[in-house]
Amino acid sequence: MANSNRQRVKRGSHGGIHRVHRRIDLSALLDTPPWDWPPEAATKFLEILRNPEAPGSDRLIAARLAGDYTVINDPLSDALLGIVSGADQPDKLRATAAIALGPILDHAGTFGFEDDPEDVPITEDTFNRIRSTLREVYSEQSVPKEVRRRILEASVRSPEDWHREAISHAHSSGDREWMLTAVFAMRYVRGFDRQILEALKSEDREIQREAVHAAGNWELDAAWRDIVALAENESTPKPLLLAAIGAVGSIRPREAEEALFELTDSDDEEIAEAAEEAVAMARSPSEDDSDAFFDDDEEEEDEGDGSAGWIH
Repeated sequence: MANSNRQRVKRGSHGGIHRVHRRIDLSALLDTPPWDWPPEAATKFLEILRNPEAPGSDRLIAARLAGDYTVINDPLSDALLGIVSGADQPDKLRATAAIALGPILDHAGTFGFEDDPEDVPITEDTFNRIRSTLREVYSEQSVPKEVRRRILEASVRSPEDWHREAISHAHSSGDREWMLTAVFAMRYVRGFDRQILEALKSEDREIQREAVHAAGNWELDAAWRDIVALAENESTPKPLLLAAIGAVGSIRPREAEEALFELTDSDDEEIAEAAEEAVAMARSPSEDDSDAFFDDDEEEEDEGDGSAGWIH
C-alpha cells in the first residue's frame, strides 16, 4: 500500500440531507480552502449531484469538490458512485466523479475500520461498495475511455488483485493516454519496477513525471541516477523538477542534502521550499538523537544506518 503523509482534518456535521436555502457560490469554493467552506457545503453538493436538471458546470464543480475529506460521507459517496455508473450521464462528469472517490479510498484503506470510526468518514459497507462498483464499471469495455481511465486512477488508491492485470494491459496498449494512466497507477501498486525505470527515460514529460513519483514512492534505488540528473539539470521543467526533488529525498535520504543543496538556495521560492522540505524529511531522527532508538548496552554495537523508515 502506498503511503502519503496526511493531516487528519476535523470534520463538521455536514451529512444532513435537508434543502439548503443559503446560496453558495460554487466557483468561489474552488479557490477556498475546504476548512473554510460553509457548513452546508456537503448538503449543497449532494443536492446538485442528485439533480440531473442542475447546470452542467455546477454538477462538475460539485463532483470535483465532493470527495474532499472535510465533506465526504456515505450519501455523497453514493451520489458520486451513481454518476460514475450512469451511462446517461456526461462522460466528463462521470470521469470527475470517479476521480473524486480516489482520496477516500486511499484514506479508508490506510486507516481501516477497526479502530476509531471517526478516522474514516464513510462506513465499511460504502467503502466496499465503491470498490466493487468501480471494478464492475471499469470491466465494461463499452464505457468511454476517459471514464475507465479515471476509474483505474481512483481505484488503485486502494489496491486490489485485479489492478495488476489492468495496469499491465494499459501500459502495453500503445495508447499514450492509457500509458500515462498506467504509470500513474504504478505509484500505488507494487511490482512494476522495470516499467517505472523505462518510463523514467520517456520523452513524454508527463509520463516521465509519473514515473518519478512512482520511483520515489517505492524508494527505487535503481532510479537514483536518472532522478538526480533531472534535479541537477537547469532545463528540467518545473513540475518534473519538483517531482524529482521529492523522489531524491525518498530514495536515498542520506544523500539528499548534498544532491539538493544548490536547489535550497533557488531564486524560485517554490523550488527552494520543496528542496528544503525534502532534505528535512530525509534526515533520519537517529542522526540527531540516536539515544532515543537504542538501549545503552546496544549503542556501541549498532548505531543505525540513518535511513528513513518509510511505510508503504
